[in-house]
Amino acid sequence: LLVLVQVHGQGGFKFQNWAKTYGSSPELYFQPTSVEEIREILDMARQRDKRVKVVGGGHSPSDIACTDDFMIQMGKMNRVLKVDKEKQQVTVEGGIFLSDLNIELSKHGLALANLGAVSEVAAAGVIGTGTHNTGIKHGILPTQVVALTLLTASGEILECSESINTDIFQAARLHLGCLGVVLTVTFQCVPQFHLHEVAFPSTLTEVLDHLNDHLQRSQYFRFLWFPHSENVSVIYQDPTNKAGPSRLHPPSSSASWWWDYAVGYYLLEFLLWISTFMPSLVCWINRFFFWLLFSSRVENIAISYKIFNYECRFKQHVQDWAIPIEKTKEALLELKAALENNPKMVAHYPVEVRFARGDEIWLSPCFQRDSCYMNIIMYRPYGKNVPRLNYWLTYEGIMKKHGGRPHWAKAHSCTRKDLEKMYPAFPKFCSVREKLDPTGMFLNTYLEKVFY
Repeated sequence: LLVLVQVHGQGGFKFQNWAKTYGSSPELYFQPTSVEEIREILDMARQRDKRVKVVGGGHSPSDIACTDDFMIQMGKMNRVLKVDKEKQQVTVEGGIFLSDLNIELSKHGLALANLGAVSEVAAAGVIGTGTHNTGIKHGILPTQVVALTLLTASGEILECSESINTDIFQAARLHLGCLGVVLTVTFQCVPQFHLHEVAFPSTLTEVLDHLNDHLQRSQYFRFLWFPHSENVSVIYQDPTNKAGPSRLHPPSSSASWWWDYAVGYYLLEFLLWISTFMPSLVCWINRFFFWLLFSSRVENIAISYKIFNYECRFKQHVQDWAIPIEKTKEALLELKAALENNPKMVAHYPVEVRFARGDEIWLSPCFQRDSCYMNIIMYRPYGKNVPRLNYWLTYEGIMKKHGGRPHWAKAHSCTRKDLEKMYPAFPKFCSVREKLDPTGMFLNTYLEKVFY
């Protein structure tokens, strides 16, 4: 059997995440096609005392998926196993990309009620890190999971749902890749729908003073703040019965290419690169691009997943913490003041502000509270790192002060001590993890900081 498995394990593979900010060189890299093969890999890991990391789309901007031991990439286990039209539920293998699932679901007249910005991500990975979008009536993506199956370190398969293995279910819906291998996921879907998106300019003062109005006015409301200014782009997305053209004012395709790429991408990257030598330019760049690309009202209608997804074109560093929703105004104004009082500290646009409903998932940043996610970003023009430490630490300080919890997929500096304070159910999660993986087969450097 050992010989058999080694055929599948590839040496010399280099893993890098999408933003190329983290990577590792696993001793062996596997792309299994069956549960039996995964079991064999786990047996081999146990015999050789190796750790195992399962990876999906590799989109997480952190080292959460890195390992020097065995890496299992689930891309070949990507089938839709069952569509239950009556319950509007779909069961899929853990390795399926949401981009493929979206298309499959629409063939059955179904859709996921909410999606993150990127769909080149695996179903098991999306829930593992607590991917979210926006909408105060909507939870993070793991809240759409109604059942899953888990292959544990000992080779046992556990069925988990609200009614079977309930505790393991509440842990595994946001599993950090440390409980076992997620083999299948069952999502609660909704009937397929179109979204009408409207983006319009506003000011930070206006949005923060009327936050509740905005939250009630639009089902998927978010806003983008342009640091070093008062400029805000408000984005409403709402279900509509009109299946319109993809844009309501269709520009000719060459014109739209010109705006999207020549201006929105190449010019921005060049200017951000110049600003690494002259940091004071960043304030000007943020204002200029707001004026250029975000100062007029834009409307768009398309099938839901095409509106939820947008292209993240830039390699970037990001942080994204969730704070109690009632702290939104205070925290943002503090961040704005910190930038004003410290002219040397620069912040790229946008600061993206999104909202999510509270839930009961043990390690969810929205555990038992409606939350505001505040996503900050620093681009890496031509792969060059822009100094960001001051901005990062200032932001983390503000988030911690307001009871924030970091997004698990993003790089953060929290230790077990911090996390125990942030998460009332942290000890429960730890006891499930220790029971399912007593030898720490599924740990890595990132997870050791979390649990030790």
